[in-house]
Amino acid sequence: MWTRRFCNSALRFLFKILLKLEVVGLENVPPEGPLILMITHTNFLDPLLAGALMPREVVMMSKVENFWHPIMGILVRLYGAFPVHRGEVDRWAIHRSLEVLENSEVLLMAPEGTRSGHGRLQKGHDGMTFIALRADAPILPMAIIGGERFWANLPKLRRTPVKIVIGQVFRFSPGREQVRRATMRKMTQEAMYQLASLLPPERRGVYSALDLATEEYLAFPPGSTSNLPKGGR
Repeated sequence: MWTRRFCNSALRFLFKILLKLEVVGLENVPPEGPLILMITHTNFLDPLLAGALMPREVVMMSKVENFWHPIMGILVRLYGAFPVHRGEVDRWAIHRSLEVLENSEVLLMAPEGTRSGHGRLQKGHDGMTFIALRADAPILPMAIIGGERFWANLPKLRRTPVKIVIGQVFRFSPGREQVRRATMRKMTQEAMYQLASLLPPERRGVYSALDLATEEYLAFPPGSTSNLPKGGR
């Protein structure tokens, strides 16, 4: 939609002024087809950065409280985001997410569920895994590093250094196994370790021990490799 493109153009202009941006791995973004963009979530900047800097248009969900805010509500509607009720099974948000992927679009998801504020990875929830399995959609991990310093730097008129690292795309591959809750939890954990591997060690949080990571339920495209370092597999 044209309003999303306008917002992205405005955001890119603002980011050049306010941030010192470094982006690594744009060549890993599939040029077409359904895609879940899995991001870290430190503060409000993260989804905006992901949406504005991706070479494809991104559809994102936003907590329903944002739609009630007098200013934020206008912005999320202009961007074409859709609301999600956190902390419960939001069937409408699930339906909308699947619709986005059925239309071969990019769906942004933050599996941590809420902003950390400190930059260290929190425990991932199973919502992304459920949607990825239902849609048979690939997942692209994106780590966003440094945004938590934005509000501290802004009054000092300092540009905030932010680094974005995009990893290798992967899919969940359960084979013929029936996916029960324990299996889905394991899949989420494996996906979160892929995301953690893109972060510096001090920011991996609950997924710091990469040597414990497994890839039992993950599949990578031919010619690509895991995001995990060899010592962490």
